[in-house]
Order: sequence, then C-alpha cells, then structure tokens
Amino acid sequence: MAAIDLHQNLSQSQILSPQMRQSLEVLQANSLELGQILQQAIVTNPVLEIDQNDEQLDDFREADAEHDMETLSDLDDDFRELQITERRSTNDGIDDQEKRDHLYNSIVAPETLQQHLLSQLAHSEHPDKLKQVATVLIGYINDRGFMETSLQDIALSSDFTLEEAERAQVALQNFDPPGVAANDLQESLMIQLAKRDLLGSLEYRIVSEHLDAFARKRFPEIAKALGVNIDAIHEASHTIATLTPDPGAEFDPTSNPHITPDIIIYRDASHEWAIQLTNANIPDISISNAYKDLMTSTDDSSARQYLRDQIRDGKILIRSLSQRQDTLYKLAQQLILRQSDFLLQGMKALRPMTMNEVAEAIEVHPATISRAVAAKYIQTPHGLIELRSFFTSGYTTESGQQVSNTGIRDTIQKMIAEESPKKPLSDSAIEKTLKEQGVKIARRTIAKYRDQLGILPSHLRKSF
Repeated sequence: MAAIDLHQNLSQSQILSPQMRQSLEVLQANSLELGQILQQAIVTNPVLEIDQNDEQLDDFREADAEHDMETLSDLDDDFRELQITERRSTNDGIDDQEKRDHLYNSIVAPETLQQHLLSQLAHSEHPDKLKQVATVLIGYINDRGFMETSLQDIALSSDFTLEEAERAQVALQNFDPPGVAANDLQESLMIQLAKRDLLGSLEYRIVSEHLDAFARKRFPEIAKALGVNIDAIHEASHTIATLTPDPGAEFDPTSNPHITPDIIIYRDASHEWAIQLTNANIPDISISNAYKDLMTSTDDSSARQYLRDQIRDGKILIRSLSQRQDTLYKLAQQLILRQSDFLLQGMKALRPMTMNEVAEAIEVHPATISRAVAAKYIQTPHGLIELRSFFTSGYTTESGQQVSNTGIRDTIQKMIAEESPKKPLSDSAIEKTLKEQGVKIARRTIAKYRDQLGILPSHLRKSF
C-alpha cells in the first residue's frame, strides 16, 4: 500500500471582500454605469432611497468627501447613534415607490437594426407570405446591415423558395437605412446610389465596375477604362465618399453616440479654472430614516440583524461613492495644475503625464488612477476628451520643452490635413518637418502614429 504523506504549505494571497469589490466597481464605472449600479442597489437594498433634498452631489467638493469619510468611518458608532427622529407615513412610501417605478420605466433600451426593420415590415403593404420570408431574412442581417448567409443556403434550410427569398430581399433593400440587406459592400453602395437617382451615373459605374481600383485611388486607370477625364473621376469621388460603408452603424449596440462627461473644467466668473462633477444619471441616495427607526424599535433580533447588515452595506456604498467623487475631483485638480498649457492651447500643448506621478500627488495607488479614468470623459474648452488620453509619455525638444505623444499625433494629423492632395506628405517628409521643429522622432514611429489615426500612406492619399 502506498504511503500517505501530509505536507503543510504557507502562502499569501489577496482576496477582495465584497465591500472592496463594490468600491472598485463604483470607482471604475462611468456616470451612466454608476447610475445603473445605484439603481440596482436601491432595488436590492430596502434601506436605500433616492434623496429628494435640494442638496445634490452636483455641489460636491473635497471638503464634503472628508466630512463623509469622518462620519462613515466607524459603523458601530453610527448604529449606536440611530434614534427615532422622523417616521414616514404610508403615503410617503407609496409616493417614493411611484417615483422609483417611473424612473425604471423611463429607461428604454436603444432600438436595434433588426427591430427597426421588423417595424417597417409590419407597417408595409407587402403580402403576408413575403412578410414571413422577410422576417426570416432579417434574422440573418448582421449589425453592419449586411446579409451574413447566402440566400441559397437560407432557402435550403427554410420552407420557401430561392425566388421568394430574392423578392423578400429586394423589399428589405427598399427599407431604411439605405443600403441595408445587401450581400456585400459593393451592392450596398450601388443601392445607396440608386436611391439617390444615380442609377447608371458615373458614380454608379465606378462602384459597380471599378470599386477595387477606386479604393486604391487609381484614378487614371479608371478614367481611361470609362473614357472620361480624371477631373470627372475626382468629382465623382466626392459623392461616393458621402455613402456609408456600414448602413447599420447607427443601430450598432456596441456604439455610444452620446457621451456624458463625468468632469467639466471651465472658466468661472473670476476667470479662474473651475471644476464641476456632472453626476449625470447618478441619483443622490441616502439611508431611509424609516428603516433606522424600525431597527431601533423592533424586538425581533433576526430582523434587527438584517437591517443592521443592510444599513452597513448601504453606508459602504455611499462611502465608495464619496471616495470616487473625491478621486475624480483631485484628478481634475491635477489636470489644471499640470496641463495649463493644454487648457489654453489645445492638444498640441499637452504635456507628458503618467499615472504614477498623479497617484503620488494625490496619495493613492496608480491602479486607483487607472480605474478612476476608465471609460470616463472630461469636458474641456477644447471639446470632450477621454480622461485616459491625458496620460501619455512624450519627447523633449531641443529647446527643453516637453511634448506628449498625443501632441505629436495631433501635429501629424494637422500637417496631413493641410497638405496638398496632389502632393501628400510622406512619413519621411513629416519626420524632417518635426526635426526642424526640434522634435526628433523615428519614421517608423510616425508611421505607427499615422496608422493609429486611421490615415492612409501618402501614395493612397494622392489625388489626381
């Protein structure tokens, strides 16, 4: 019989408590996500309620956070200080519930492309059979607006013929958005041109016969094949450029066309830089006095323990929210202190700044800064900017001035925007120009930044 050995090992591991996990979740969430977290907390924790007082988180300042931290630091003391101060009537509870129900019912999920097409189909005057086939086809349309599966394969696995599928597809192609239900990009662009009454036009011939050459900007080749001059091709290209390559993009569930900033930096009446935390979508929550009263008055020990746990969890959530706001406010203060040139001049004046530097300045861990800036935006005098974009390394010019990577990319983008379409700047030419400005940067790095900006190489940007 094999011997049985017992071994004892000692190891260290870090386990996040539920309270720590919640704190990190609150810190990392943007205003929209945080609003959803708080609304869910209100549903699951009966002692939490939306505060109807005039004092809102919009007036948050650093002193408020320090006060909150002091009053919430010792939960046992809080429980001992709970006294009967005010009893809520049943009607008040009903009113609160009605307001809460209205808030939840007001949250509407965005319409998907498929829902948009089904709605149009339901209101159309097509025969019932065609509607049945079209309904099946809609299920095969991806979020970009294209058919993911060939009609032949769909028909083979369904109870309708290929001809019926083709008629249903044509019907869908007449729906909004223009170019939807096409088999590929080329067909989608042709449908969009046809809807503009450009069927048979030069633009239509370019797309239907020379789309690959057009994408490579081989205008002389296209002009010779179609028997027209280059100027005509160039003019037609402007119309083609207004077509959308993704007809379903506006219904893309992963997109977020409307972004709400978490921070606003602006000039106040004294012409000084000021900070406002928007707190959009974030309800101001508090612990219900009614449940505080119930905890101190009930003789049921299990009920009292339950309420004590719920009040503790609620206060931890409120404390996490205060810590989040405090971190964002201090972060904004650092931006004003370190990026004054950016606030005055824009992205070209953005200075290198690391998360370690800011974390040390406000006395938190760099990971806290990383979570605090995640998926959050700041409204500045130069537009809406992602917070994370402020943290970047950079270069030192010959004059000793520091320039961030973001500033270099912005400079490259402006240089290309101002170039001659007939003589676009090569990466080598950009490298030479930057060197003349005192910034030494490798050509391969310029190519990398250009790719990050989504800008084509010079030979593909050339117009004839």
